[in-house]
Amino acid sequence: MRTLYLGTHRPTWLRLGGPPLMVSRNTMPTRTLPVAVVPWVLDSGGFTELSLHGGWRIGATVYAALVQRYVDEIGRLVWAAPQDWMCEPVMLERTGLTVAEHQRRTTANLLDLRTIDATLPIVPVLQGWTLDDYQRHADDYDRAGVDLCAEATVGVGSVCRRQDTDEAVAILSTLCERGLRLHGFGLKAKGIAKAWPYLASADSLAWSYDARRVAARGVCCRRMYRGRPIRSCANCRHYALDWYRRASGWAQPLQGQLW
Repeated sequence: MRTLYLGTHRPTWLRLGGPPLMVSRNTMPTRTLPVAVVPWVLDSGGFTELSLHGGWRIGATVYAALVQRYVDEIGRLVWAAPQDWMCEPVMLERTGLTVAEHQRRTTANLLDLRTIDATLPIVPVLQGWTLDDYQRHADDYDRAGVDLCAEATVGVGSVCRRQDTDEAVAILSTLCERGLRLHGFGLKAKGIAKAWPYLASADSLAWSYDARRVAARGVCCRRMYRGRPIRSCANCRHYALDWYRRASGWAQPLQGQLW
């Protein structure tokens, strides 16, 4: 059974019925948290951290405490991403580090988090740019004592911007052949269609970009809210659910039933 998680900028959707969700740590409120009625996964917010700040501003202890709080107060957390380091060329330029160093820090963070609290549902994430990079990172995990084949989920980072390319599909298919249950981060419609055979799960916020374009054309499903025009539909739940139903159809032949 494969799972497609609907990405959202609104943690409040966790307390509403609907499909499973992907929520970023960056959008979480600091005070009162919603109580989830749907399963969900946590994105660590690494892309924002690295692109804006060139590195992580919080350590593993603080991050582990946040994940524990989400487990206790929100509930229904399936898994959380570690504080990984993306390997897109723009990220390497921002940090001034190499792919190998980004991979080393990603592996080290998983080990640190599991040392702090082995009960937290933190999953390993593979980072790289070329196929050889990802193969090497998988080998690095094995040498560090992490059996990726025994993990319920292994994330694959740094593919979202090229997800529908032959290169990305080759990366995912090769990692799948190693016996890994993969999660694809931030896929779009074409990426879901091409990569789905090799994934155990994926998440997507593509609907939000689509909704902004729809609103710009003046054909949004709900152009008024409390008597005022809606300038952006980037967080329109009605549009998101409609997109998810259509995305479910794209994945349906390979998956069985999605929400």
